[in-house]
Amino acid sequence: MMDLAGKTAVVTGGSRGIGRAVCLELARHGANVVLCYAGNEAAANETVAACEALGAKALAVQCDVSDAAQVQALMDAAAKAFGAIHILVNNAGITRDGLLMTMKEADFDAVLAANLKGTFLCMKAVSRPMMKQRYGRIVNLSSVVGLRGNAGQVNYAASKAGVIGMTKSLAKELASRGVTVNAVAPGFIETDMTAAMPEAAKTATLSAIPMSRLGAPEDVARAVAFLASDEAAYITGQVLAVDGGMSM
Repeated sequence: MMDLAGKTAVVTGGSRGIGRAVCLELARHGANVVLCYAGNEAAANETVAACEALGAKALAVQCDVSDAAQVQALMDAAAKAFGAIHILVNNAGITRDGLLMTMKEADFDAVLAANLKGTFLCMKAVSRPMMKQRYGRIVNLSSVVGLRGNAGQVNYAASKAGVIGMTKSLAKELASRGVTVNAVAPGFIETDMTAAMPEAAKTATLSAIPMSRLGAPEDVARAVAFLASDEAAYITGQVLAVDGGMSM
């Protein structure tokens, strides 16, 4: 059984959806959890309470991951609370969907700032400390959309494909120091985001999934926890698709 006792994990976008499931899964295996949230303090506090109910120590910190100063403050708060950061899960992300011909430049910039730049800033903030302690697990949330594209999501696809490129590049930079860097690419998962999809779009999506169902946040969380554990110590630079076979 995976044992994360004594480890501290920072999870961005941890207040709900996949991020919340990741926090709970890491807490279930004994990790201290520091989650950041953009604005929903009530949801963040609920996640903290759920982690604590599992016997873990947890802390919520508000943070805009596209702002370098706020990211550094997040990491400083985690290190102050628990001594060191052993695991980073980059989950925070947004969508601003639309066809390229009508997509506003501001919507393109916002998605790249949150999804791609945010991941970059968080990885940069933990890389040096992890190298010094010669231990670290970085798990980045990409997407099936970053692997195969999707009409109406040029900005989101670009950001998630970029996450894969950064993952593989940083994995090569940090491998010799005992730090692994991997990505998980979820397919269509039952979250608030997918719940808002029109029924016709959901039907079309299901037809493209060999397992003929949407995934659950817990499906993704278990993959993240594995890559964050010592069981995955010899795995780095990889992309694990959790998508019911959609990207085959």
